[in-house]
Amino acid sequence: MRIAHAELRWVRMPLVAPFRTSFGTSYDRDTIVLRMVTDEGAEGWAECGAEIDPLYSEEWLDGVELVLRDHLLPRLVALGDEVRAARVKPALEPVKRHFMAKHLLETAVLDAELKSARMPFATYLGSVRERVPAGVSVGIMDAHADLLAAVAGYLDAGYVRIKLKIEPGWDIEPVRLVRKEFGDIQLQVDANTAYTLMDAQHLARLDEFGLLLIEQPLREDDLRGHAELARLIRTPVCLDESITSARDAATAIAMRACSVINIKPSRVGGYLEARRIHDVAAANGIPVWCGGMLETGIGRAPNLALAALPGFVLPGDTSASARYYTQDITAPFELDADGCIAVPGGPGIGVDVLNEVLAGFTDRVVPLSV
Repeated sequence: MRIAHAELRWVRMPLVAPFRTSFGTSYDRDTIVLRMVTDEGAEGWAECGAEIDPLYSEEWLDGVELVLRDHLLPRLVALGDEVRAARVKPALEPVKRHFMAKHLLETAVLDAELKSARMPFATYLGSVRERVPAGVSVGIMDAHADLLAAVAGYLDAGYVRIKLKIEPGWDIEPVRLVRKEFGDIQLQVDANTAYTLMDAQHLARLDEFGLLLIEQPLREDDLRGHAELARLIRTPVCLDESITSARDAATAIAMRACSVINIKPSRVGGYLEARRIHDVAAANGIPVWCGGMLETGIGRAPNLALAALPGFVLPGDTSASARYYTQDITAPFELDADGCIAVPGGPGIGVDVLNEVLAGFTDRVVPLSV
């Protein structure tokens, strides 16, 4: 197929509550949505995982627009009528990194390709479940009472796993209080690179709480440090920001730097690389789960399809739409009585974009030359 039209939509959606991590506090979800139309009339959509500032990774939204417009999209357009999802990564390989921008293109192409074939993402990826258990990520709070109230609300809503964001000064005591208040729930923590190996003795204090894992405690480029930390604490170490490819995953596993991996398609360049990471982890007996970047329904739908692969044995951050938004830009995803969310079964990403709603959240539209 050939790309006939492409445009970027800058979107700002208010969050139902501020979301604070060790990077800072978000009050809105600022993102870029890519809309692509092929010469066959198929429409492909994708949502960017980057943020306004380059804090989670080196990518940021303004940079995504520039590199996509000036470097990535022209390489894809040069394929002519040979555009296919499997050809996106090789075509873009000369451009170093920029995985979140590459994810936008690959996902939009794959969405359009699968819509033309009338095939769901889940079928294409090899999903084995129609529903996936949903966890929820709980941000850093101003007070312990606020945290306990938030966790109680999410448990009452039906979430089967709680993830607490932590940072120095907000770690041991919040975890202790949540464990004491709610007992034997599935509980894990996420540090977003906020610690160093010098904090190993402090982080070992988390061992008494029987956590599922501690996510990305050290810098993303410190595999050796994670390997040493994993030797010094009992809590399983999970890597997030450190893993940007199947090669990274294989290296981290070989170094014993992790025993769990969080797979975010936007962080690794798309769903095809995400599936390769899943396969590497499964071959080595390493459990994986699907992380989130506060996605709208456009990004959440294909994440659910990925999370239904056999190696995703831990609940992910595939929360219901209402966790973040009063109004989503697709039909809302909702928890069922068992704390699961249904995997979309329609062609492509499996959901329709609510164009009028999207227009209301769109700050500007940037046409791209094809």
